[in-house]
Amino acid sequence: SWRAGSLSGDAGCGSVIGVTGMSVAKTTVDKLLKGYDIRLRPDFGGPPVIVGMSINIASIDSISEVNMDYTITMYFQQSWRDKRLAYGELNLNLTLDNRVADQLWLPDTYFLNDKKSFLHGVTVKNRMIRLHPDGTVLYGLRITTTAACMMDLRRYPLDEQNCTLEIESYGYTTDDIVFFWQGGDDAVTGVDKLELPQFSIVDIRLVSREVRFTTGSYPRLSLSFRIKRNIGYFILQTYMPSILITILSWVSFWINYDASAARVALGVTTVLTMTTINTHLRETLPKIPYVKAIDVYLMGCFVFVFLALLEYAFVNYVFFGRGPAQQKKINERLNKHSLTLGVFSLCSQVDAYGNILLTTLEMNNEVMPSDVGSSVSDSRNSVMSFDSSGVQFRKPMAPRDGFSHHSLDRSAMRSRANCRLRRRSSKLKLKIPNLSDVSTIDKWSRVIFPITFGFFNLIYWLYYVN
Repeated sequence: SWRAGSLSGDAGCGSVIGVTGMSVAKTTVDKLLKGYDIRLRPDFGGPPVIVGMSINIASIDSISEVNMDYTITMYFQQSWRDKRLAYGELNLNLTLDNRVADQLWLPDTYFLNDKKSFLHGVTVKNRMIRLHPDGTVLYGLRITTTAACMMDLRRYPLDEQNCTLEIESYGYTTDDIVFFWQGGDDAVTGVDKLELPQFSIVDIRLVSREVRFTTGSYPRLSLSFRIKRNIGYFILQTYMPSILITILSWVSFWINYDASAARVALGVTTVLTMTTINTHLRETLPKIPYVKAIDVYLMGCFVFVFLALLEYAFVNYVFFGRGPAQQKKINERLNKHSLTLGVFSLCSQVDAYGNILLTTLEMNNEVMPSDVGSSVSDSRNSVMSFDSSGVQFRKPMAPRDGFSHHSLDRSAMRSRANCRLRRRSSKLKLKIPNLSDVSTIDKWSRVIFPITFGFFNLIYWLYYVN
């Protein structure tokens, strides 16, 4: 019963003190707001109001290269002294309802590079008003703002960017208001707790200065972020696929030169894949006029892939085009030279009956019986026979007593048959091209392409990383 009585006595005493303090606070607030004119700044007509500012960064939500902006959520606090709000009845700080802020003078602060901002309003408006006995006012807001950040993407994605938040007075000049960072370098907090998916904050710089316009000089505070892009995402999504596709295009150098379907399909597939990667990357970036670092790399990989496809086109030309054409020209020159010197080696063996023995024709599976027979089909009903020494063409025999009268005619016919056979044999030899040039081109490509690509990577990374 004693303990119950003491507790009831303490509760009654506390309730009396609470009721008394609330009554005094209510009286004080009513007194402060009575006759208060929010249209006039503190110390109107006197020295400028000194406003201190501090920021606690809650998060940096996104950084967009397409829109050239970033979104930041922060606790923005401003502090100034208004002698009209000084009180001596209570030695306590008064934290008032946020609606009281609509009845007090507030600095006309705005964000110069702001695109879109909003004050959080769940469950009520996230703002705070706190009064101190000497008239100091602490005004806090929870704001999410999207601010412009002009980026230089020449070294993208190996770049560093500088994004700022510009704070300025909209109407009051430096004759009426002055801004400063409250706490010096510690005015901005929460940076060490930030985690960004693609960036790392390298440095933060606070600047205070005056800017001049036609309407006067205005105070401005700048919060500058130095951010560095993380390269890990781009190595996995862009650089490594491009390298592997480029190496894949070199597989065609080990495929046989006559496998046209395989080599052309591989070359076209790698070219289209590089084009797709390049197109997808451009969709995530703004349409800027200059060349970015990633463009240089992708274009280099595209050139190597395209050259690998052209290499097979050159091999195909050498195999089916240039090589046979050159061999044809050489054979034609040899034929002309043989005719000029009067060398008829193919008909050097003629029997007494006018038979042409083609024992010196190097056939080696080059001249088929049907080919040779067709070459002399326009002779006078010649009869073709084969023996172990070669191919023998026998013309119809004339009477022995008339052999002397037709010897000149038989010589002329032998000469014409010789010329026809030589031309036919030259055409048949063109069917087997020289394969040494084709193999050499592929062998050199297996060495030149990897070495050149490695040299390209060395120069690229040394230049852009440093």
